[in-house]
Amino acid sequence: MSANNIKKLLQSIVAHGASDLHLVSRSEPLLRLDGALKPINLPKLTGTDIEEMCYALLTEKQKLSFEENNELDFALELEGIGRFRANFYRTLGDMAAAFRVIPIDVPSLDDLGTPRVYKKLIKREKGLILVTGPTGSGKSTTLAAMLNEINLTESKHIVTIEDPVEFVHQNKKCVFSHRGIGEDTRDFATALKYAMRQDPDIILVGEMRDKETIAAALTAAETGHLVFGTLHTNSAPGTINRIIDVFAGDEQPQIRAMLSSSLVAVIAQALLPKLNGGRLAVSEILVTNHAIANLIREDKVHQIYSSMQLGQEETGMQTQTQELVRLVRQRIISKHVAFQFSNKPDELRTQI
Repeated sequence: MSANNIKKLLQSIVAHGASDLHLVSRSEPLLRLDGALKPINLPKLTGTDIEEMCYALLTEKQKLSFEENNELDFALELEGIGRFRANFYRTLGDMAAAFRVIPIDVPSLDDLGTPRVYKKLIKREKGLILVTGPTGSGKSTTLAAMLNEINLTESKHIVTIEDPVEFVHQNKKCVFSHRGIGEDTRDFATALKYAMRQDPDIILVGEMRDKETIAAALTAAETGHLVFGTLHTNSAPGTINRIIDVFAGDEQPQIRAMLSSSLVAVIAQALLPKLNGGRLAVSEILVTNHAIANLIREDKVHQIYSSMQLGQEETGMQTQTQELVRLVRQRIISKHVAFQFSNKPDELRTQI
């Protein structure tokens, strides 16, 4: 009975076009629709209700892991319903759960309406492409669409390292080796180290969480691989600072040199609610050219923002403010939403 209850709930969030389902004790089930949480018209749940429903989805190994760590991340595919990323945790001693919907059909760059420069970036043979933004900003979807584009047009070996594996790609022209942390490999840094021996052309690193992973990703990008990664940063120049700051002072000049030669682009995105319903990814795009590579090497990251505003027709770069102004003028988003998500509200005020 419990397994059916949770399956019905997950089926209903897919049917509603919601992105997430939250089960927390002392509250009715909640779904996230266009970025806002909405209660489902059902009785409030207890910790026992949640435990009965959620345990029905777990293997014995997963149950042991959850009981030991009080945290569990995993991917789940339910036939006829969909694929989900699940996180189980405890709150005030009770079990709680968050489910994120992962579309089974991988979207294309055209489906997402991404800027034209994305198709140019993925043609690169080597280097580091970062897609950044807060949790729930559509980073995984953008990366999946980029890999999908490569899968349709080129013959490559793509190794993805994720916690857990989200989008599962069908091999079209490319062959994919999907590796889940905990299931197929120990951690990001270990998987990256061994990825070099798996003859990859392209490596996707689900999250660049620590110094070892970042260093391994930079090395892979320098040694002739195209590496895609994500970070939780809000702006393109801020991403470069975040990477450098992970390292000790005496290591930073070397990291700056590596970044200046291997960084291809940073796409910092956020998902904004549109005036007519639904959400839209708004991106700030930095593409490394000779001038930006010099600024990274010479520790002048603070000057990158103004460099991004030059010659944008040729470079494909854009700042978040420019994109927000365009969307407000075209009445796609409201002024209120633009200010809510803006990294530079003062600059936005003068331009609007």
